[in-house]
Amino acid sequence: MHPAFSVILFTTLSGAGYGLLFWLGLVLLSGGAGLPPRMQLAGLVAGAVLVIAGLLASVAHLGRPERAWRAFSQWRTSWLSREGVAAVFSLAVMAALGAALCTGAGGGTMRVLAILLCLSSLLTVYCTARIYSCLRPVPAWHNRWVLPGYLLLAVASGGVWLWGLLAFGASATLQGLFDLLLPWLVVAAVAVKFAYWRHIDTRAAGITPASLLGLAAGSRVSPFEAPHTEDNFLLKEMGFALARKHGRPLRRLAVLLMALVLPLLMAAQLLPPFRLPAAVMAVLAVMSGVLVERWLFFAQARHVVLGYYDAQPT
Repeated sequence: MHPAFSVILFTTLSGAGYGLLFWLGLVLLSGGAGLPPRMQLAGLVAGAVLVIAGLLASVAHLGRPERAWRAFSQWRTSWLSREGVAAVFSLAVMAALGAALCTGAGGGTMRVLAILLCLSSLLTVYCTARIYSCLRPVPAWHNRWVLPGYLLLAVASGGVWLWGLLAFGASATLQGLFDLLLPWLVVAAVAVKFAYWRHIDTRAAGITPASLLGLAAGSRVSPFEAPHTEDNFLLKEMGFALARKHGRPLRRLAVLLMALVLPLLMAAQLLPPFRLPAAVMAVLAVMSGVLVERWLFFAQARHVVLGYYDAQPT
Protein backbone atom coordinates (compact mmCIF):
# COMPACT_ATOMS: atom_id res chain seq x y z
CA MET A 1 0.00 0.00 0.00
CA HIS A 2 1.07 3.58 -0.53
CA PRO A 3 2.61 4.72 2.81
CA ALA A 4 0.94 8.12 3.17
CA PHE A 5 2.91 10.13 5.71
CA SER A 6 -0.22 11.74 7.16
CA VAL A 7 -1.66 8.36 8.18
CA ILE A 8 1.73 7.18 9.48
CA LEU A 9 1.99 10.33 11.58
CA PHE A 10 -1.56 9.88 12.81
CA THR A 11 -1.11 6.31 14.02
CA THR A 12 2.28 7.10 15.60
CA LEU A 13 1.30 10.26 17.47
CA SER A 14 -2.22 9.30 18.49
CA GLY A 15 -1.08 5.84 19.59
CA ALA A 16 1.57 7.32 21.87
CA GLY A 17 -0.87 9.96 23.11
CA TYR A 18 -3.56 7.46 24.03
CA GLY A 19 -0.94 5.23 25.62
CA LEU A 20 0.27 8.12 27.76
CA LEU A 21 -3.31 8.97 28.75
CA PHE A 22 -3.96 5.33 29.64
CA TRP A 23 -1.00 5.30 32.05
CA LEU A 24 -1.99 8.67 33.46
CA GLY A 25 -5.46 7.31 34.13
CA LEU A 26 -3.98 4.39 36.06
CA VAL A 27 -1.79 6.77 38.07
CA LEU A 28 -4.78 8.95 38.94
CA LEU A 29 -6.83 5.89 39.78
CA SER A 30 -4.23 4.94 42.38
CA GLY A 31 -4.53 8.34 44.01
CA GLY A 32 -1.71 10.03 42.12
CA ALA A 33 1.01 7.56 43.16
CA GLY A 34 3.19 10.43 44.32
CA LEU A 35 2.93 12.30 41.02
CA PRO A 36 2.58 16.05 41.79
CA PRO A 37 -0.58 17.76 40.48
CA ARG A 38 1.45 19.93 38.11
CA MET A 39 2.98 16.78 36.59
CA GLN A 40 -0.46 15.19 36.31
CA LEU A 41 -1.66 18.21 34.36
CA ALA A 42 1.51 18.21 32.25
CA GLY A 43 0.95 14.55 31.37
CA LEU A 44 -2.66 15.26 30.41
CA VAL A 45 -1.65 18.20 28.21
CA ALA A 46 1.14 16.18 26.54
CA GLY A 47 -1.24 13.31 25.80
CA ALA A 48 -3.89 15.67 24.45
CA VAL A 49 -1.37 17.44 22.20
CA LEU A 50 -0.18 14.12 20.75
CA VAL A 51 -3.73 12.94 20.14
CA ILE A 52 -4.91 16.20 18.56
CA ALA A 53 -1.80 16.42 16.37
CA GLY A 54 -2.44 12.87 15.18
CA LEU A 55 -6.11 13.57 14.47
CA LEU A 56 -5.23 16.71 12.50
CA ALA A 57 -2.76 14.68 10.45
CA SER A 58 -5.47 12.14 9.66
CA VAL A 59 -7.86 14.87 8.53
CA ALA A 60 -5.15 16.20 6.20
CA HIS A 61 -5.16 12.80 4.47
CA LEU A 62 -8.80 13.18 3.43
CA GLY A 63 -9.58 14.32 -0.08
CA ARG A 64 -12.44 16.52 1.17
CA PRO A 65 -11.67 17.38 4.83
CA GLU A 66 -14.76 19.59 5.09
CA ARG A 67 -16.91 16.45 4.79
CA ALA A 68 -15.16 14.57 7.57
CA TRP A 69 -18.12 15.08 9.89
CA ARG A 70 -20.21 12.76 7.74
CA ALA A 71 -18.10 9.78 8.80
CA PHE A 72 -19.67 9.90 12.29
CA SER A 73 -23.04 8.79 10.90
CA GLN A 74 -21.73 5.34 9.89
CA TRP A 75 -20.80 4.12 13.38
CA ARG A 76 -23.07 1.07 13.07
CA THR A 77 -20.97 -0.49 10.30
CA SER A 78 -17.68 1.42 10.00
CA TRP A 79 -14.70 1.10 12.31
CA LEU A 80 -13.45 4.43 10.99
CA SER A 81 -16.66 6.06 12.16
CA ARG A 82 -16.45 4.29 15.52
CA GLU A 83 -12.89 5.53 15.90
CA GLY A 84 -14.09 9.09 15.34
CA VAL A 85 -16.84 8.74 17.94
CA ALA A 86 -14.40 7.23 20.46
CA ALA A 87 -11.86 9.98 19.75
CA VAL A 88 -14.43 12.73 20.38
CA PHE A 89 -15.54 11.02 23.59
CA SER A 90 -11.94 10.72 24.77
CA LEU A 91 -11.37 14.42 24.05
CA ALA A 92 -14.41 15.26 26.18
CA VAL A 93 -13.01 13.12 29.01
CA MET A 94 -9.64 14.89 28.70
CA ALA A 95 -11.33 18.28 28.93
CA ALA A 96 -13.35 17.23 31.98
CA LEU A 97 -10.27 15.77 33.65
CA GLY A 98 -8.28 18.93 32.95
CA ALA A 99 -10.99 21.01 34.57
CA ALA A 100 -11.07 18.65 37.56
CA LEU A 101 -7.30 18.90 38.01
CA CYS A 102 -7.37 22.70 37.83
CA THR A 103 -10.23 23.03 40.32
CA GLY A 104 -9.04 20.34 42.73
CA ALA A 105 -12.06 18.04 42.36
CA GLY A 106 -12.76 15.35 44.93
CA GLY A 107 -11.40 11.82 44.88
CA GLY A 108 -14.65 10.24 43.65
CA THR A 109 -14.84 12.48 40.60
CA MET A 110 -11.17 11.94 39.80
CA ARG A 111 -11.55 8.16 40.00
CA VAL A 112 -14.53 8.13 37.64
CA LEU A 113 -12.74 10.36 35.15
CA ALA A 114 -9.57 8.28 35.45
CA ILE A 115 -11.50 5.09 34.61
CA LEU A 116 -13.17 6.79 31.65
CA LEU A 117 -9.79 8.05 30.45
CA CYS A 118 -8.28 4.55 30.52
CA LEU A 119 -11.24 2.94 28.77
CA SER A 120 -11.70 5.63 26.11
CA SER A 121 -7.98 5.62 25.29
CA LEU A 122 -7.86 1.85 24.80
CA LEU A 123 -11.17 1.88 22.91
CA THR A 124 -9.94 4.48 20.42
CA VAL A 125 -6.73 2.54 19.71
CA TYR A 126 -8.80 -0.64 19.39
CA CYS A 127 -11.02 1.01 16.77
CA THR A 128 -7.98 2.26 14.87
CA ALA A 129 -6.52 -1.25 14.75
CA ARG A 130 -9.82 -2.72 13.61
CA ILE A 131 -9.94 -0.33 10.65
CA TYR A 132 -7.04 -2.32 9.20
CA SER A 133 -7.53 -5.80 10.66
CA CYS A 134 -11.05 -6.07 9.21
CA LEU A 135 -9.85 -5.57 5.62
CA ARG A 136 -9.89 -9.04 4.08
CA PRO A 137 -8.40 -7.89 0.72
CA VAL A 138 -5.15 -7.00 2.53
CA PRO A 139 -3.78 -10.24 4.05
CA ALA A 140 -0.94 -8.42 5.79
CA TRP A 141 -3.54 -6.58 7.87
CA HIS A 142 -6.28 -9.17 8.18
CA ASN A 143 -4.62 -11.33 10.82
CA ARG A 144 -4.55 -11.84 14.58
CA TRP A 145 -1.32 -9.89 15.18
CA VAL A 146 -2.49 -6.43 14.07
CA LEU A 147 -4.75 -5.66 17.04
CA PRO A 148 -2.35 -6.69 19.84
CA GLY A 149 0.45 -4.97 17.95
CA TYR A 150 -1.41 -1.67 17.91
CA LEU A 151 -2.41 -1.90 21.56
CA LEU A 152 1.02 -2.91 22.83
CA LEU A 153 2.86 -0.28 20.80
CA ALA A 154 0.47 2.40 22.05
CA VAL A 155 0.86 1.34 25.67
CA ALA A 156 4.64 0.97 25.36
CA SER A 157 5.27 4.26 23.54
CA GLY A 158 2.88 6.06 25.88
CA GLY A 159 4.70 4.52 28.82
CA VAL A 160 7.98 5.90 27.49
CA TRP A 161 6.43 9.35 27.32
CA LEU A 162 5.25 9.14 30.94
CA TRP A 163 8.63 7.77 32.01
CA GLY A 164 10.27 10.75 30.31
CA LEU A 165 7.96 13.15 32.16
CA LEU A 166 8.82 11.47 35.47
CA ALA A 167 12.41 12.63 35.00
CA PHE A 168 11.19 16.19 35.63
CA GLY A 169 9.92 15.34 39.09
CA ALA A 170 8.09 12.37 40.63
CA SER A 171 8.25 9.97 43.54
CA ALA A 172 11.07 7.44 43.61
CA THR A 173 8.48 4.65 43.93
CA LEU A 174 6.68 5.55 40.71
CA GLN A 175 9.97 6.10 38.90
CA GLY A 176 11.27 2.72 40.05
CA LEU A 177 8.05 1.00 38.98
CA PHE A 178 8.37 2.31 35.44
CA ASP A 179 12.08 1.49 35.36
CA LEU A 180 11.13 -2.16 35.93
CA LEU A 181 7.94 -2.31 33.87
CA LEU A 182 8.82 -0.33 30.76
CA PRO A 183 11.52 -2.61 29.28
CA TRP A 184 9.19 -5.60 29.49
CA LEU A 185 6.42 -3.68 27.76
CA VAL A 186 8.71 -2.73 24.91
CA VAL A 187 10.01 -6.30 24.63
CA ALA A 188 6.42 -7.59 24.47
CA ALA A 189 5.55 -5.08 21.74
CA VAL A 190 8.64 -6.03 19.71
CA ALA A 191 7.90 -9.75 20.18
CA VAL A 192 4.41 -9.25 18.72
CA LYS A 193 5.93 -7.34 15.80
CA PHE A 194 8.32 -10.23 15.13
CA ALA A 195 5.35 -12.59 15.09
CA TYR A 196 3.52 -10.23 12.73
CA TRP A 197 6.49 -9.98 10.37
CA ARG A 198 6.89 -13.74 10.36
CA HIS A 199 3.21 -14.12 9.52
CA ILE A 200 3.25 -11.75 6.54
CA ASP A 201 6.49 -13.30 5.26
CA THR A 202 5.13 -16.83 5.31
CA ARG A 203 1.35 -16.63 4.95
CA ALA A 204 0.35 -13.23 3.61
CA ALA A 205 2.71 -13.58 0.64
CA GLY A 206 2.22 -15.82 -2.36
CA ILE A 207 -0.78 -14.08 -3.88
CA THR A 208 -0.64 -14.92 -7.57
CA PRO A 209 -3.03 -14.63 -10.52
CA ALA A 210 -3.51 -18.39 -10.35
CA SER A 211 -4.50 -18.37 -6.68
CA LEU A 212 -6.87 -15.45 -7.25
CA LEU A 213 -8.58 -17.38 -10.04
CA GLY A 214 -8.84 -20.51 -7.89
CA LEU A 215 -6.44 -22.54 -10.01
CA ALA A 216 -4.06 -25.19 -8.74
CA ALA A 217 -0.74 -24.11 -7.28
CA GLY A 218 1.91 -23.68 -9.95
CA SER A 219 -0.59 -22.93 -12.70
CA ARG A 220 0.59 -20.37 -15.23
CA VAL A 221 -1.70 -17.49 -16.10
CA SER A 222 -0.97 -15.48 -19.25
CA PRO A 223 -3.40 -12.64 -20.01
CA PHE A 224 -3.90 -11.58 -23.58
CA GLU A 225 -2.88 -8.00 -22.81
CA ALA A 226 -2.20 -5.67 -19.87
CA PRO A 227 -5.26 -4.29 -18.01
CA HIS A 228 -4.41 -0.76 -19.16
CA THR A 229 -1.62 1.26 -20.69
CA GLU A 230 -0.83 3.69 -17.84
CA ASP A 231 -0.98 4.00 -14.07
CA ASN A 232 -4.37 4.17 -12.41
CA PHE A 233 -5.70 4.79 -8.90
CA LEU A 234 -5.26 1.18 -7.84
CA LEU A 235 -1.58 1.10 -8.75
CA LYS A 236 -0.88 4.49 -7.20
CA GLU A 237 -2.60 3.78 -3.87
CA MET A 238 -2.15 0.02 -3.59
CA GLY A 239 0.80 -0.71 -5.86
CA PHE A 240 3.66 0.40 -3.64
CA ALA A 241 6.34 -2.29 -3.67
CA LEU A 242 9.10 -2.63 -1.09
CA ALA A 243 11.80 -5.21 -1.78
CA ARG A 244 12.51 -7.63 1.04
CA LYS A 245 16.17 -6.65 1.01
CA HIS A 246 15.11 -3.11 1.94
CA GLY A 247 12.43 -4.16 4.41
CA ARG A 248 14.68 -6.24 6.63
CA PRO A 249 17.17 -3.42 7.43
CA LEU A 250 14.26 -1.16 8.30
CA ARG A 251 12.84 -3.80 10.60
CA ARG A 252 16.19 -4.08 12.35
CA LEU A 253 16.32 -0.30 12.66
CA ALA A 254 12.88 -0.20 14.30
CA VAL A 255 13.88 -2.92 16.78
CA LEU A 256 17.19 -1.18 17.47
CA LEU A 257 15.50 2.11 18.29
CA MET A 258 12.73 0.61 20.40
CA ALA A 259 14.28 -2.34 22.22
CA LEU A 260 18.05 -1.78 22.29
CA VAL A 261 18.61 1.97 22.51
CA LEU A 262 15.93 2.43 25.19
CA PRO A 263 17.57 0.25 27.90
CA LEU A 264 20.89 2.04 27.37
CA LEU A 265 19.26 5.43 27.79
CA MET A 266 17.33 4.22 30.83
CA ALA A 267 20.62 3.16 32.39
CA ALA A 268 22.20 6.53 31.54
CA GLN A 269 19.22 8.28 33.08
CA LEU A 270 20.25 6.94 36.50
CA LEU A 271 23.25 9.26 36.42
CA PRO A 272 22.14 12.74 37.62
CA PRO A 273 23.96 14.74 34.89
CA PHE A 274 22.28 12.67 32.15
CA ARG A 275 18.83 12.41 33.74
CA LEU A 276 16.93 14.87 31.55
CA PRO A 277 18.90 14.43 28.28
CA ALA A 278 18.57 10.65 28.49
CA ALA A 279 14.81 10.92 29.08
CA VAL A 280 14.34 13.19 26.05
CA MET A 281 16.54 10.99 23.85
CA ALA A 282 14.66 7.87 24.94
CA VAL A 283 11.33 9.38 23.89
CA LEU A 284 12.77 10.46 20.54
CA ALA A 285 14.36 7.05 19.93
CA VAL A 286 11.19 5.08 20.65
CA MET A 287 9.00 7.43 18.62
CA SER A 288 11.43 7.15 15.70
CA GLY A 289 11.29 3.36 15.98
CA VAL A 290 7.49 3.37 15.98
CA LEU A 291 7.52 5.73 12.98
CA VAL A 292 9.70 3.28 11.03
CA GLU A 293 7.47 0.37 12.06
CA ARG A 294 4.35 2.24 10.98
CA TRP A 295 5.91 3.03 7.59
CA LEU A 296 6.66 -0.66 7.12
CA PHE A 297 3.13 -1.56 8.20
CA PHE A 298 1.76 0.27 5.17
CA ALA A 299 4.62 -0.21 2.70
CA GLN A 300 4.69 -4.01 3.11
CA ALA A 301 0.92 -4.47 2.88
CA ARG A 302 -0.25 -5.85 -0.45
CA HIS A 303 -3.79 -5.62 -1.76
CA VAL A 304 -5.00 -8.78 -3.49
CA VAL A 305 -6.03 -6.80 -6.57
CA LEU A 306 -2.36 -6.43 -7.44
CA GLY A 307 -2.23 -10.16 -8.13
CA TYR A 308 -4.05 -9.49 -11.40
CA TYR A 309 -1.18 -7.26 -12.51
CA ASP A 310 1.57 -9.78 -11.82
CA ALA A 311 1.10 -11.91 -14.89
CA GLN A 312 2.70 -10.53 -18.03
CA PRO A 313 0.74 -10.64 -21.27
CA THR A 314 2.02 -12.94 -23.95
